[in-house]
Amino acid sequence: MQSLQGQRAFTAARPCHRIRQRLVVRAAAAIAPSAKAAKKPNFPFVKIQGQEEMKLALLLNVVDPNIGGVLIMGDRGTGKSVAVRALVDLLPQIDVIEGDSFNSSPTDPKLMGPDALERWRRGEKLPATTMRTPLVELPLGATEDRICGTIDIEKALTQGIKAYEPGLLAKANRGILYVDEVNLLDDGLVDVVLDSSASGLNTVEREGVSIVHPAKFIMIGSGNPAEGELRPQLLDRFGMSVNVGTLVDTKQRTQMVLDRLAYESDPDAFVDSCRPEQDALTTKLQAARDRLKKVKISTELQVLISDICSRLDVDGLRGDIVINRAAKALVAFEGRSEVTVKDVERIISSCLNHRLRKDPLDPIDNGTKVALLFRRLTDPEVQRREEEARRAKEEAAKKAKEAGAAGGANRPAGAKAGAWSGIGVPTRR
Repeated sequence: MQSLQGQRAFTAARPCHRIRQRLVVRAAAAIAPSAKAAKKPNFPFVKIQGQEEMKLALLLNVVDPNIGGVLIMGDRGTGKSVAVRALVDLLPQIDVIEGDSFNSSPTDPKLMGPDALERWRRGEKLPATTMRTPLVELPLGATEDRICGTIDIEKALTQGIKAYEPGLLAKANRGILYVDEVNLLDDGLVDVVLDSSASGLNTVEREGVSIVHPAKFIMIGSGNPAEGELRPQLLDRFGMSVNVGTLVDTKQRTQMVLDRLAYESDPDAFVDSCRPEQDALTTKLQAARDRLKKVKISTELQVLISDICSRLDVDGLRGDIVINRAAKALVAFEGRSEVTVKDVERIISSCLNHRLRKDPLDPIDNGTKVALLFRRLTDPEVQRREEEARRAKEEAAKKAKEAGAAGGANRPAGAKAGAWSGIGVPTRR
């Protein structure tokens, strides 16, 4: 009786399941053209006024994704998300395997998903195509399964098939993963994303079934510090960190408003007018990527970098490594082959200001502390003034010591230092 009832229930449920699938497919087919038509191009990166530190940090991560991403903190309306979405237009087209959910490379096995890697090992010819570098935005309400992906346990146990539904990390492979309001995201989810960003792999395990796929992407987070801070353990996982503020330069502010109004009036025409500048910057970034391996940094500069990190009590070695990589990326971006002291000075604050311990009572921000220490150790004029001040202090201490010794010689025998020796009576001649 129970089996008969179950069969009737199953028979009754099957049409509903088919209807639900059919409705989803039709709805997707119906909205696809309108969604494509409604999408407008991103605001051009080259037209963002000011915010030079933020733009440089983003570009350096494009040159060398191993830097570890960027954390952008600032007030609302300062162009954080606009800059990130505009960055993807500067990235070149990438070769991918057609129909692959992991954006797998058709030639590099390190960038292949599980299925593509198995086919490649069997010697199959993988159909290749090109696609735009992906930009995946991680919403605040996302769950761990949505981020990492899920495994169909029923198929794995009954049919022996690893049925895997890719998550956001798979879609972001070989692209950019952007987390707006990262300081409001659950710390556990941020940790999962940063782990994948650092290792380049995402591992999903459910009920003894495990799947590993590549997840190499540029991690970019943004947020408003007034809404909360990230834990120090999570801050340290970002390669670079910049603070942005509202434009105060009248000329830049006016030009930004005019460009924005022109963009909103006719986005396609405005973007087309900026095409030569955009293409020139894209070519420059590709040349910098090709030149990066040839850039050299001297041992003296590497010792200086480690000395500064040690004096600032920076925990771990991530700061040292990121500074070396960012300095070389800057040199490659500017078309040179040798890192100088000035290059390190330009990027060291962005690499270390979020790694220092914060003192709420200290009026000097961390970035300024890093800059001041760097000048102390590298500027000859500052070193000369400090040496003169040190010598003057030593001479003053020496004179005070000699004066104290002379005073001790005039004391009566057996008298203690500082003891009253009475009123001296002049002797008659």
